[in-house]
Amino acid sequence: MSTPFAGTPFVNAQRVNHSLTAGVEKHVLVWLAQRMPAAINSDHLTALAFVSQLLAGAGYALSRQNARALWLVNFFLLLNWFGDSLDGTLARVRNQQRPRYGFYVDHIVDTFGALALIAGLGFSGYLHWQIAAGLLICFYALSIECYLATYTMGRFDLSRGIFGPTEIRVLLAVGNAFLTLHPYSQIAGRRFLLFDVGGAVAIVGMLSMAVSAAFRHGVALYREETLS
Repeated sequence: MSTPFAGTPFVNAQRVNHSLTAGVEKHVLVWLAQRMPAAINSDHLTALAFVSQLLAGAGYALSRQNARALWLVNFFLLLNWFGDSLDGTLARVRNQQRPRYGFYVDHIVDTFGALALIAGLGFSGYLHWQIAAGLLICFYALSIECYLATYTMGRFDLSRGIFGPTEIRVLLAVGNAFLTLHPYSQIAGRRFLLFDVGGAVAIVGMLSMAVSAAFRHGVALYREETLS
């Protein structure tokens, strides 16, 4: 059965990644993809990434009762990186790409996975729910801007400055390790939850990135399609 867009031309967006680990990560992922058993395909890796992110969120929720669950979170973040970073590389190495399907599934999975992860953080007791809600809203705003730019400009930015998904996972894992020993931070003589401080900084950073990118892309598109 044909789909509504059957036969519609599709142009892959240019993938841009300037993150701190991008160069090394690319070589590692290609090496892993070349050695992946034939029985495992990109869909399996995407499913692994999604389930791992759900379990990381559950680990955060469990850490409210036992801080050792934070080490489980780090383990599932590693599995999430493995599946999420490798699924597209495996398809490209095997020349089995499905651009529309891959783009859609990868990012709809990220959408629900982020909800589970941040909701778990909100239940953990290490982050106030107001900060968790702010993080989720800013993440979605940044994602929406990225997807709109991909469609209208043909450019898919995998990173913002030196930060990409891998760097965020590393920062989160390091933060989890600190939480097991020092869940609080002292600022100007006042005590705050460590992740509240980090979350507030992340909210400001993501919001600034989203607004800046929206302005730059809006101006670029306006200039490209000026009315005579």
